[in-house]
This record gives sequence, structure tokens and C-alpha cells, in this order.
Amino acid sequence: MRFLLLFAEEVVRSAAKTVVILFGTRPEVIKLAPILEALSDHRQAVRALVVCSGQHTDLVRPFIDLFRIAVDHDLNVMQPGQTPAQVLARALSALDPLLARERPELVLVQGDTTTALAGALAGFQRQIPVAHVEAGLRSGDSSSPFPEEMNRRLITRLARYHFAATEDNRATLLAEGVPAEAIFLTGNPVVDALHTILRRETRSPLLREILEQSRPYKRLVLTTHRRENLGAPMHENLRQVRRFVETHPDVMVLFPVHLNPGVRGPAKDILSDHPRILLLPPLEYGDFIPLLANAWLIVSDSGGVQEEAPTLGTPLLVLRRTTERPEAVRCGIARLVGDHPEALGALLEEHYRSDPGKVQGQPGVNPFGQGDSAVRIVAALQSILHAHA
Repeated sequence: MRFLLLFAEEVVRSAAKTVVILFGTRPEVIKLAPILEALSDHRQAVRALVVCSGQHTDLVRPFIDLFRIAVDHDLNVMQPGQTPAQVLARALSALDPLLARERPELVLVQGDTTTALAGALAGFQRQIPVAHVEAGLRSGDSSSPFPEEMNRRLITRLARYHFAATEDNRATLLAEGVPAEAIFLTGNPVVDALHTILRRETRSPLLREILEQSRPYKRLVLTTHRRENLGAPMHENLRQVRRFVETHPDVMVLFPVHLNPGVRGPAKDILSDHPRILLLPPLEYGDFIPLLANAWLIVSDSGGVQEEAPTLGTPLLVLRRTTERPEAVRCGIARLVGDHPEALGALLEEHYRSDPGKVQGQPGVNPFGQGDSAVRIVAALQSILHAHA
């Protein structure tokens, strides 16, 4: 009987089309998790081979556990002090033999990371079609965000299928010569992940403690880690935040500090000795989203936060001079700070004067999707695989 069961499982597996789904960072896990969940209902047709590059090491594991993802292969590419070029080289070296052995019908990558670029290159060089989730984002500035802006442009050239989150993204791809039939308008699965977290009512002891301690105050949630903000911009932005807190006794800053020494050092030097500034460890996604939902204001250079804030209805100041997500600005939830630190101080004061009593955002309509993006992407994958059967 056991032999018959194993034989039946092998028959199903051999009939299914193999899709390599590659991630290596926290944002990739968050945005690919809903797709993996949706694919689990189609195991007889699609075999999802989950590959983790290891680009983020300790940071990515809690997110894998949170979304209960079973990783089939961990490439473990990260070494201390590596440059993006070295990460890319190690990822390519590890991916190529895996693709040669597994011979998948498709490679699925997400976003603009070094891992995503490696997956697109490895698939292209093996003549395996590449599908790109979150295709068509452009800031228009190849140095911001760096190197992500150039990564995403290169992935577009390498990919055969493009899952665009918005009409703007679709228009960008068309303007760059991508065939219309290769573009699928899907929304962004980060919204799916956000809805999943909001449906969960459990809060960790850490989050409960943070919310209780900050309950009497207007919560300003700060996140910053972009490469272009390291150094002098980081120092100046943090000084502006500190000045704002010092002059407004009803405001408390909650700052989950990235593990990058270029963030941890300035955070400690500039912010650590203020009673209304809490320097927090990196938070699990299940804690981070409720924290944003309970914020008075978010200040961040994160791309993902720009996608999440519209659903939460929490105002956002974006610590960038450009954004590849203008939809967040157009819908009124986000404002660009630019690259002048004094502009951050001015916008903080403006928000305080215009909205002094608000303590929590009101849920709104998200231009990046309504929570059904994963279903749309899986339907597109099935049509692609069926067309090439």
C-alpha cells in the first residue's frame, strides 16, 4: 500500500508543471507568501519549488515561519561584508546547477533585489521563461533607490511575463516596448499579506507592551534603512525627528531599528537617551502592521510601507526625493520629503498643525490592490503554463 501511495504521489508530481519561486529578503517573503498559499490549492497542476537565496539571513527566517513556508532549497549565499556584486555572483553560481537539475517550466521572481536579478539572469541563461511580480515600477532615477531601480529595469528586459500592480506600472511597461499580451494587471500581493495579518487578532507581548507604553501619545512610527539615506542624510533626518519630539510633549517615536550598523550607530548616538523615543528591535510582520495601523504618522523610506499605508489609512512622510509608487502620493496618504532634512522638520510641523488630535488612521482604498492579487497571479500562471503545455 505504501508503495502505491508513493507511486501515486510521483505520478501527480510528474504531471504538474514546476515553477521555481525565488526569494531572499523580507519583502520578497511577504509578497510571495500569498502566492504560495494560493498555489497550494493547485498542487496537481503546479509544483511550487521554493528557493531561498539567503540574502537576508537571520532577518528572513521569522517571516518564513510566520507565513508557514516550506523552503525546498536554501542557497545560503550571504557572507559577511559582501558587496551586491558578490551576492549576485554567488546566487548565480548556486542557481544555475539547481535549474539544470530541476528543469522548471518557469522561474518566478519578485521586486528589485539582488536575488530577483540573479533569478532572472539564471532563468534567461538557461532559456527558462521568467515571470516578474511587481513589474513596471520606476522612480526615473537610476541612483534612487540604488541599486534597486536599475535591478528592476534589467529584470524587465530579462523577463517574459510581467505581473503589474497598477495601471501606471502597465503603462510604463508598454512604453518600454513590452508586448501587451505579456503584461497581467494583478495588484500587489503585499495587500493580500496585510489583510491576512489584520485578520489575526493575536498580538505578541512585545507589541502589547509597546502600545500600552505609547497609549497616551501620538505615535510616530519611524523606519529608515535605504542605502541612499545612510551617512549624513541619516544623521540629519534623525536630528530633525529628535527636535520635533523635544518640542511636542504629546508625541512619542517608535523606531524599529534595522540591523545595519549604518542605521544602528546613528540611532543610538542621536536618539537613545530621550524618554519619548523607543528604539525597538526589528519587528515581526505580525507586530509591525498593527503598529502602523495604530500610528498617528509614519516616517519611512520603505517601498513596502508606501504600499501598506493606503489600506491602513495612516499618513506617511516618505524619506526619498523620488518614488516609484506615485499612486500613494496621488491618493493623498503619502508626501515626499525630498533630500533636504529641513523639509522633514517643516512637514512634521505642518502635519502636527493640520491634524493635532488624530491618533489612528482610518482604513481606505488601496491603489495597489484589494487583497486578491495572489489569486490573479496564480490564474495568470496557470494560463501561461497551459499555453505552453
